[in-house]
Amino acid sequence: MKQPTITVYLYSNCSTCKEALTFLKQNNISFIQKEITVKPPSVDVLKRMLQFQNGNLKKLFNVSGQLYREMQLAEKLPNLTEEDALTLLSTHGMLVKRPFLIGKDFGLLGFKEEEWKKV
Repeated sequence: MKQPTITVYLYSNCSTCKEALTFLKQNNISFIQKEITVKPPSVDVLKRMLQFQNGNLKKLFNVSGQLYREMQLAEKLPNLTEEDALTLLSTHGMLVKRPFLIGKDFGLLGFKEEEWKKV
């Protein structure tokens, strides 16, 4: 059996992540599931996702999250280097926009069913 080429990083208490899981299962899409709080995406995975987001670093962040606000990242993010921002994301899974779905030639952040259907 072929290994799934799609990895989805989720937070198990997130309702949007649960919707995304349901979508994947209903469409018989095989995937590897990772709990984002336990195993956040690595810097390399984040760099790949950044390419799919046309280099828009802010798209990788969960800007509505509590940790984002607590760390005052809205003010700090514009002054962070890309490397520092990616390191921060790779060490704090709750900062990452989720669900975080990455495949061989695509990357999706958040769950918008119409976008997901396209890929």
